[in-house]
Amino acid sequence: MIKHARTILIGIAGLLVISGLVYQIPAVQSRLQWRFEVWSTYIQNAIEPVGKMPTPVPSTPFATFTPNPPTSTPLASQSPTPTLSPIPAQVSLPPPKWVHQLDNNCGPDTLAMTLSMFGWNVDQLDIDNIIKPVVDDRNVNPDELQYYVLKYTKGTLGAQYRVAGDLDLIKRLLAANYPVIIEEQSKVDPGWQNGPNDDMWDAHYLLLTGYDDQSGDVVVQDSNHGPNLKIPYDKLMADWKPFNYLYMVIYLPQHEDEVKSILGANWDPHQNRQNAMAIAQADVAANPNDAFGWFNLGSSLSIFEHYNEAAAAFDNAYKIGLPQRMTRYQFFPFYAYFNADRIDYLLTLTENTYKPIPGNYSEEALLWHGYALQRKGDYNGALADWNKALKVHPNFCDAEFAINNSFPPNCSP
Repeated sequence: MIKHARTILIGIAGLLVISGLVYQIPAVQSRLQWRFEVWSTYIQNAIEPVGKMPTPVPSTPFATFTPNPPTSTPLASQSPTPTLSPIPAQVSLPPPKWVHQLDNNCGPDTLAMTLSMFGWNVDQLDIDNIIKPVVDDRNVNPDELQYYVLKYTKGTLGAQYRVAGDLDLIKRLLAANYPVIIEEQSKVDPGWQNGPNDDMWDAHYLLLTGYDDQSGDVVVQDSNHGPNLKIPYDKLMADWKPFNYLYMVIYLPQHEDEVKSILGANWDPHQNRQNAMAIAQADVAANPNDAFGWFNLGSSLSIFEHYNEAAAAFDNAYKIGLPQRMTRYQFFPFYAYFNADRIDYLLTLTENTYKPIPGNYSEEALLWHGYALQRKGDYNGALADWNKALKVHPNFCDAEFAINNSFPPNCSP
């Protein structure tokens, strides 16, 4: 009897060892991780249903807030715009080998596919190990993608990202043989696993490799849905708007002057943000109920440190209604509400961002929740938030600074 029990225990131990080894295989780990996430997200959202953000108490009356360009931030000097050649009616760049993204991994996978177009053989996991070492981290910022290119291609590639893009610019870049990465709104795959009250809204990176004026489509490499997909121009622009028309271009250093020429005044980051502000102001003037227009305006006002006006713009956006996951990917409201001393609402906003995520994997929301607690005098709570942010994203520079009041040497995004 004892011998039989021992055999069973040895067999169970062997199965556990084998299971552990099999789990180390990335493809297996990804599938199991996805199923765990499905269940944990549903259970968490069933216990704490995701809801619409509460309407903030406005810092400036909604009806009278009409923003103007900040006079204290002068426009950057501009060189004369060069004469650009006509845009061809159709462009198709040779697409990269398509690779399906791992869970929550559209950014690294899209970047890996883009780098392969320049002869770099890197896997999305190679990029993950640098900028997204924790699998459950839901977001990769464009500056993190840029950081990887500039540091790990060893000076052989340049990378710039800007906002205020448009269809004409995309065409000009593609016509000059530059693939374009954009960030846009998307929808998570529908299903019961998303939990009750989920609006299914999500962020997604796309790689653009072509366009056709006759059909009115762009050609994209979508890390989640497939290669060489066609998206109508009007849908592209509508889905791009919630991210302030953000785009990234990668290029060989010897071609930087050509990229500068194509971007024109938008090459200068300061002028680019002024241009984005002008677009957002025009949007909200044309439609005062444009929530994304108000959000983009608040983002630009935050850049120029007009925090009270930015908070008022974000107030309008939240009053009209924004997607539930908006601040999982964009963080200017955190800056604005903190610097406008709207601490109670900042606490609500950051908690509404990280609490629906199993494990609270949102380092930016945890960072600013910590700053809000610090402003209220809860230093232990703030420190706990910042240390948790470091668990979500090891070497997170902003959390390191919050804890130590200084950046560590060679700090990376």
